[in-house]
Amino acid sequence: MALRHFLTLMDLSPDELIQVLDRAITLKKEHKQGNIYEPLKNRVLALIFDKSSTRTRVSFESGMAQFGGSSLFLSPRDTQLGRGEPIEDSAKVLSRMVDAVTIRTFEHAKLVRFADNSSVPVINALTDDFHPCQLLADMQTYREHRGSIEGKKVVWVGDGNNMCNSFINAAALLNFELVVTSPEGYEPSAELIEQHKQHVHIVRDPVKATHNADLVVTDVWASMGQEQEQQERAKVFSPYQVSEELMSHAHSDALFMHCLPAHRGEEISENMLEHESSVVWDEAENRLHAQKALLEFLLCNA
Repeated sequence: MALRHFLTLMDLSPDELIQVLDRAITLKKEHKQGNIYEPLKNRVLALIFDKSSTRTRVSFESGMAQFGGSSLFLSPRDTQLGRGEPIEDSAKVLSRMVDAVTIRTFEHAKLVRFADNSSVPVINALTDDFHPCQLLADMQTYREHRGSIEGKKVVWVGDGNNMCNSFINAAALLNFELVVTSPEGYEPSAELIEQHKQHVHIVRDPVKATHNADLVVTDVWASMGQEQEQQERAKVFSPYQVSEELMSHAHSDALFMHCLPAHRGEEISENMLEHESSVVWDEAENRLHAQKALLEFLLCNA
């Protein structure tokens, strides 16, 4: 297989995405059975993070260790990238020393520039526009609990952010209905909605939007880099809290997801993470297994 990057979900075909999800489920089972599987022995993953992280960093580092490989964590203060070295130059050098690069940054364009100059796979670990690795875990989690998501109704509640954009991509690839309920002015990318209008639409009223939902998903109201807008956003988004009452309008077996970290009492009610519909902890754990399946896909099929 030729060099492949994973910058958005759309870098996979529908069949490839399902293949990765099913492989993640298998890898999870094998790991819990104590089976040792080291397909990336002596391989190295570089982690370039401009943004803070818990789940993303730990899951990638743990995944490489479990696969017999190793990882290098590189923050801006540790590298020449942080001192102004051109992205193109860093990409050309690093990709001669490591086997893959995972990048967590602000501008999606920077990620694209790095990938355009890299001779090894580049993985998007989050940008301001997309968070595809989280969607792998979310879709794996739904598949484990409810089977295929095709034809189901998924409701995104809150800010039309990078997670919402990635859910739009997932809807197109896996053929489900995505209803976005956001305040005016906080919708996801209009271009992305138009591109996938057969799968996504906006409903302003969160109660109407959630009616007969199979999956309800939300995220923080102010993402990294938007902390100065926190108070203003709290006022605008207060009607969009996911609570036990809102979930009562979904199907009785609907699932609830949140990519974490969560702010109890803001985008979710105090006990929502412990609600009977919540699969948040499985979702977080699956970051590890979904990303292992992705690494195997990108590095072992060449």
